[in-house]
Amino acid sequence: MSCTQAPPLPTDLDAPPTFQGWYTFDSSSDYCKPVQPSSTSTPRDGRTTQSSTDTKSEPHALTLVTWNVDAFSKFPDDRMAGIISTIRNQTPPPNILFFQEVSRAALGYLFDNAWIRENWYLSEGDFKNWGGYAFATVMLLSKADFSTEEQDTDKICIGPVWRVNYPSRFDRDALCCDVFLPPSATRVRLINVHLDSLALQPSHRPRQLAIVAESLHLAGHGFVAGDFNPILPEDDGLVAANNLVDIWNETHPDEPGFTWGIDGREPFPPGRLDKVAVHGLKGDQIEILHPGALESAGHGLLLRKLDTPLPWSDHSGLKCRLHLAEAPV
Repeated sequence: MSCTQAPPLPTDLDAPPTFQGWYTFDSSSDYCKPVQPSSTSTPRDGRTTQSSTDTKSEPHALTLVTWNVDAFSKFPDDRMAGIISTIRNQTPPPNILFFQEVSRAALGYLFDNAWIRENWYLSEGDFKNWGGYAFATVMLLSKADFSTEEQDTDKICIGPVWRVNYPSRFDRDALCCDVFLPPSATRVRLINVHLDSLALQPSHRPRQLAIVAESLHLAGHGFVAGDFNPILPEDDGLVAANNLVDIWNETHPDEPGFTWGIDGREPFPPGRLDKVAVHGLKGDQIEILHPGALESAGHGLLLRKLDTPLPWSDHSGLKCRLHLAEAPV
């Protein structure tokens, strides 16, 4: 199976895919540049050589951090710095990052951050996917565990990346990619979502998650993660109704798992807005990463103490470790 082959996709006329590219930082130009597709003439097809069989290691785990980073509060670069610092201190380190509500300023911080530049592939190399909107979703894959070269058989091979423009009041989309786990090049689909907000009727969230779920079932293995915005009572059953498994419910059935509104700043009750749901995968751990707060913001002569500490985000993040199930659910 080639990592560059066309992915199996739903045929919904109301949810067309828009393909884009992966990017990596180029130190010679000081810009992100597109990652060239694999040039190998012998794509990985599931067969292993004797040497690779002899050195077979533990199956690759997918360790995700997903976080809605809040596009509208002040000091986006300082707040992103706090979030990235927390991510860097995780053990084991994540190899997949999903961000939602990434503003232009927050994406600019990611472009300028030395750790991101050196260690991550990005789904964005500029602001073209923002259009006229205030924010978008972003996906990053670790260079330590992922590769764009099919001949690099010790790493997870990166496949195509695309956005699904599903029905939305806010022009939201689903950011998707396929990766291929060695040694058999098993396709796993990763989908980053920020489902429609607010308790507006009719709600587009049921249709949005149905489209995402169909895509995961077509791929055979995968997960959807991000801000599900379950505001209405009907939203609570959408994951199960689409034959997906909510990892928090599976591993912490007696805990509320709130990821929003826990500091009492919001006029609404706390909620578990952020989720990880899987098909054909198992989650052996998931935890909540609560945001810290800025006591001061700015840099150099512009550094100033804040009258009230500012949380890095109005959402908490989630860290989740996933691996292949014995068979798709």
